[in-house]
Amino acid sequence: MTASDNMEVWQRGPVEGIPPLLQPVAHALLQVVEEAERHTEDFPADLLWERPADVAFVGFHLLHIRGVVDRLFTYARGESLTAQQLEELSSEKQAPPAEVVQPEDLVNDLSQQVEKAIVQLRNTPESTLSDGRAIGRKQIPTTVAGLLFHAAEHSQRHLGQLLVTARIVRAGRSLG
Repeated sequence: MTASDNMEVWQRGPVEGIPPLLQPVAHALLQVVEEAERHTEDFPADLLWERPADVAFVGFHLLHIRGVVDRLFTYARGESLTAQQLEELSSEKQAPPAEVVQPEDLVNDLSQQVEKAIVQLRNTPESTLSDGRAIGRKQIPTTVAGLLFHAAEHSQRHLGQLLVTARIVRAGRSLG
């Protein structure tokens, strides 16, 4: 294990090719992937959909983080959501049978979405960060920067919830 293995992503320096003002977004999203991988390693698939104290299940958080990054980065490009994106949004809270989805599949999907986001960040000129954008049917006004930073912040928030829920359902398994 190297020293950088113990460091958070932001402590390892700039992400290559990312404009300076967007480094925090890249760092946060890459940290989400690393933490999700670490904390779902050997995670039992049947626990993905457990809801202790009626909180959102681990699988939801993995699906939702991926979806949030996809949707908010779509809006940041000035595009509307596709029918598929809207369908995915509505299905995030539905738990499929455990044998259908494995934790590593959900983390891999999240990782791939973050890789796409990193490419988009590399191609986002800092001069466009204050450009206006609109969200959803109500056309809520925001900016490119607002969308990108909210994607990172929202992902971090759900990662925290995922980590706590994963720990609780694993502990419940060992007590049972």
